[in-house]
Amino acid sequence: MQALVQMLSVSKKYGKQAVLRNIDLVLEPGVITGLLGPSGSGKTTIVNLIVGSTTASSGELSVLGSKALSTKARSEMGFMPQSEALYNDLTADENLRFFGALYGLTKKQLDAAIPRVLSLVHLADEGKKVVASFSGGMKRRLSLAIALLHEPRLLVLDEPTIGLDPKHHRELWKSFRLLASEGAGLLITTHVMDEAFECNKLVMLHDGRIIAQGSPQELISEAGTENLEEAFLKFDDQEEGESHA
Repeated sequence: MQALVQMLSVSKKYGKQAVLRNIDLVLEPGVITGLLGPSGSGKTTIVNLIVGSTTASSGELSVLGSKALSTKARSEMGFMPQSEALYNDLTADENLRFFGALYGLTKKQLDAAIPRVLSLVHLADEGKKVVASFSGGMKRRLSLAIALLHEPRLLVLDEPTIGLDPKHHRELWKSFRLLASEGAGLLITTHVMDEAFECNKLVMLHDGRIIAQGSPQELISEAGTENLEEAFLKFDDQEEGESHA
């Protein structure tokens, strides 16, 4: 099965500051991959590389079979950034139609897609409401609906559950698992251990480096700890020891 994203020894510098160091990462269809790490660990930089908003300083990157992000690759990717890019004076339905047109979807395609994605993010009854009246959590879910409109093969979600109450957090994760079961590959950034445990594959980051990767259960077993938080701290300590050796 062909990988959706492949990174080989990818590094990123801003001036003399290294923000990513020799990243090896593979994203596969049907797999929810989580990027776990504190603020400043490099999660958003990896996201920006994949969606094409920045370029690597060194190493090799392939996204949906393309080394330079092509129009075709962009059409097969859905992206949900940390900050919403919504038009507050438009309704949810109007926002979806606007962004759907940017994806190149026809009116007929949008007529079918909009009810589907609103239902998936539990906003089925909110389509005619002006976005200015939405809570922060509702705006997050609408942003996800926009990313899902064109049924992407690759879905990149930067902190998608910020601001969600426990109920909608749980429902959104049900949607993520459904999308993965249908063959989509998902990349989700998080710094929350409970959420990280929901991922099929977890990539632990600290200071721009991958300190461990594998399934949550594999990482706990490898670290010999009782939970992911302890595992993360142990891998981080090991990495620090090796870097100073």
